[in-house]
Amino acid sequence: MALFDRLLARWPDEVPVRPLDPTSWPAQEPTFAAAKPALIDAAAKRAAARPSGNWFVIAASGEIRADRPFGTAVGPKELVAWRDAAGGLVVGSGVCPHLGAPLALGRVDCGTLRCRWHGLPLTGDGGPGWRPLPSHDDGVLAWVRLDDLGGEPPLDAPVLASRPDPAASVAAVATLTGVCEPDDVVANRLDPWHGAWFHPYSFTRLTVLSAPDAATDLSDEDDRFVVDVTFRVGPRLGVPVRAEFSCPEPRTVVMRITDGEGRGSVVETHATPRAPGADGRPRTAVVEATIATSDRPGFARAKRVAPLLRPLMRRAAARLWRDDLAYAERRYALRSAT
Repeated sequence: MALFDRLLARWPDEVPVRPLDPTSWPAQEPTFAAAKPALIDAAAKRAAARPSGNWFVIAASGEIRADRPFGTAVGPKELVAWRDAAGGLVVGSGVCPHLGAPLALGRVDCGTLRCRWHGLPLTGDGGPGWRPLPSHDDGVLAWVRLDDLGGEPPLDAPVLASRPDPAASVAAVATLTGVCEPDDVVANRLDPWHGAWFHPYSFTRLTVLSAPDAATDLSDEDDRFVVDVTFRVGPRLGVPVRAEFSCPEPRTVVMRITDGEGRGSVVETHATPRAPGADGRPRTAVVEATIATSDRPGFARAKRVAPLLRPLMRRAAARLWRDDLAYAERRYALRSAT
């Protein structure tokens, strides 16, 4: 028996980190035959057909504060958000109704946003010529409902996937923007076959156990990808897990760990259209929420240092999405050139 095999045979089952047999990048099993374009496109089309209720993610909850306004855009609509005196989320047009000043440059005082040009006051109840939009704070992400942009029958709240108990989890949110459309981001996440080839620094031993077919109508139970994959924690160490990918609504892909270390943890990838750039091409923000949990006693101790963990979680997500946005941008560029 080889040295690595002897080491693996004696490795304690209760230790989640496992030694990795070194495999060179070119020696991996090719996945192009299984990653059928028609299958990925069909999964993306089924996601696009699901109701969203016209809800869009605008930012991490923690980015929107009570001491200053937060400016952003969803599609062509300029928005401003802040917290009222009770800490509630307020979102509305970012254009002052008086003379068009950018409300994101205003000041918040005791829950009232005041425009810097002439002092027009706005609250969660509205103001002269200004009314707040429906908004929702789920504790991790802030959402706004834009019925004109979404064009669907509205829902009272966003369509959310189940999450770990907030008291037993750590959440971190990373945001990046690319030159593409939301469908390109969703299609990227609905291609699990690229993980170990495109992100070898993070993933290895990736096997897609099951994938939905190209049918137009599938049950929620059948419309998901199931993957065995090992997350790298070093050149020779990794954590094997089983995960599933599904879409609860058109602009969201959820990866959930169903077996292995961190069972119940989720990564929510949300694609929000932004205003087109100066070049006229579309922009899409990827807002990715990683919500980690574990039933190991040590996780409770780790949770106490969550402020130190969150930057590491954000950095890991940003590294992956810097690569994946190149994938999504390439997909958009090829499509727009035809």
